[in-house]
Amino acid sequence: MKVLMSIKPEFADKIFDGSKRYEFRRMIFKQPAVKKVVVYASAPVQMVIGEFEIESILEHPPEELWRRTREGAGISKEFFMSYFGDKVVGYAIRIKATKRYRKPLCLKSDYNLKPPQSYLYL
Repeated sequence: MKVLMSIKPEFADKIFDGSKRYEFRRMIFKQPAVKKVVVYASAPVQMVIGEFEIESILEHPPEELWRRTREGAGISKEFFMSYFGDKVVGYAIRIKATKRYRKPLCLKSDYNLKPPQSYLYL
C-alpha cells in the first residue's frame, strides 16, 4: 500500500539527495500495510516528484526521537522541537530507498487529486 504525502520542497529535496533519512510526523497512518510514500512537493513546486520505501517507523517522545534520529534528521533540533511542540509522542519514518521521478507529475491531471493536508492513501 502507498500513501501520498505533502512535504515542503526543501525537505523533499533533502530526502532525494540522501541528507534527510527520516520524515517526521505528528500523526502516522492508521493502516500498518503502508510500504511506500509518494512525495508531493508542496508550494511553490506543487508536483509529485518521487517516492520512497519505508524501512521502519519510530514512535517515541520528541526528546528520545531526536536522540535516535538526529544524525539523519536533515533539520535542526530547534526546528524539530518547534514542529513537535507539546506533543507527547512523535513519529519518524525511516527512509529505505528513494526514487526521484525524471519528470514530475501533476497531482490534478495525473492523479485526479487535490493536495493532502498531511497524507492520503493511494
